[in-house]
Amino acid sequence: MIKGSCLCGAITFSTDATPEGVSMCHCSQCRKQSGGIWSSAFVPETALTITGEVSWYAASDAAKRGSCPTCGSFLFWKAHDEDTISFALGAVDGPTGLTLEKHIFMADKGDYYDIADGLPQKD
Repeated sequence: MIKGSCLCGAITFSTDATPEGVSMCHCSQCRKQSGGIWSSAFVPETALTITGEVSWYAASDAAKRGSCPTCGSFLFWKAHDEDTISFALGAVDGPTGLTLEKHIFMADKGDYYDIADGLPQKD
């Protein structure tokens, strides 16, 4: 079971599904919303239990982003046409037991850091 929460604890989430797509996103939206790289994994939307009132923001025609309206923690990313939901690995309470698989949206990567971990990098 993976459990997580926002900074203030108003929103919690949990899943007993095995997360997939463990990645670090370097897109400009994730960088602006998180202040850096956003690490996440996804599960089927029906397998993620969320408590609390998430504030959803339609950041593009393709997806929406979920955050806590109280503390501002950026917790979720949901594509409009998919049945999965991504959650922030940084919001997980305790060890995740997961291993990073790849870096995504490298075409938007900030110029102030380098990546030298040898993992796949997708534009």
